[in-house]
Amino acid sequence: MFISSPVRGVAMKFLASTLVPKHSTGSARPALSRRERFRELVELARWAEDVGYDAFGVGERHNPDLLSSSPAVILAHIAARTRRIRLVTTVAVLSLTDPVRTAEDYATLDHLSDGRLDLIIGKGGDRVAPSVFQVPEADLWDRLEEAYELVRRLWRENEVDWRGRFRPPLSGATIEPHPLQQPAPRVWHGSATSRRSTELAARWGDPLYSANGLGRTETYLELVRHYRERLAHHGHRAEDALVAVGVHSPIITDRSQDALALARPVFEASVRQHFSDPSRFPFDSLEDFVANGSALVGTAEQITEKLLRMQRQFGNQVFGVGVEGFFSTYTTDLAATKGYLERFFDEVAPVVRAEVPTTLWDSRPDGTALPITA
Repeated sequence: MFISSPVRGVAMKFLASTLVPKHSTGSARPALSRRERFRELVELARWAEDVGYDAFGVGERHNPDLLSSSPAVILAHIAARTRRIRLVTTVAVLSLTDPVRTAEDYATLDHLSDGRLDLIIGKGGDRVAPSVFQVPEADLWDRLEEAYELVRRLWRENEVDWRGRFRPPLSGATIEPHPLQQPAPRVWHGSATSRRSTELAARWGDPLYSANGLGRTETYLELVRHYRERLAHHGHRAEDALVAVGVHSPIITDRSQDALALARPVFEASVRQHFSDPSRFPFDSLEDFVANGSALVGTAEQITEKLLRMQRQFGNQVFGVGVEGFFSTYTTDLAATKGYLERFFDEVAPVVRAEVPTTLWDSRPDGTALPITA
């Protein structure tokens, strides 16, 4: 029976993330109702806390194939069912929502979770969403930048006077509650394709989450290099930058050829169904995806070495390791996915944690240490 490894302080952190696909992991499983799917998601978050994840993320999407349109609500319920794990938006789409309501919702979540909130924000990459909200796609970046500046002020100030392009002006506005965490909760900027996100993060001296999802590693590395350059330009210490990097849910076996054999039909079916456009998915084989992308397929030793190599390249303190990602979503059942991740936290994570020091997420808002997972 698997026994989770202790979550040790001063060590690399791991973030679970999901977009809450309407149909859960495993095509062979019977379809779940929406109610059942949400219950499964909450249990998945509880399992993630027990197995050794440091944070659990839900990404905001407004898409008929996904159930993650309200991450603040989902994370608030997860907060009531967990005790240690950080609660993260992966990402919150500030370009579509009213910044005053966003500030209120997530400040409330920060209190309900005893100060466990981290916000990752982004423009959003879902083409369905702008039409649902009747927001021109050409305005999304500008709306994100404006909304974030207002959220920052509302979390830090009382009696805010403000005027922008995309919502009515404010005069003497104060929200309740302000966040529990003081200073205000950490805000990361989700980065996938554009320097607009790295520039915005650098301007404010905020941390960066490099999605590292479906592109080549070098593409994401270039964006992280740009982020560090712009941090220095804006007067921040680039050497102090917080960076997180995403990778896909692992497939771990004793022999690498067995892992590749398990992953290959998933890879080929996914490319045929979803990723036939080379501009969206620039890999011509599974081996290419493993060598030059974010796939974790192989032995525990191979996956450990890959993560340590990536960490040396990116200089990150967090790995976002999906729980419902590229491989797990399409064919393997939930039990198999959990089995790979349990092995990951038993054999891979302890080595990576020992190699990469960070004090991120090691204490509560009052400075006391978080409990250790037994």
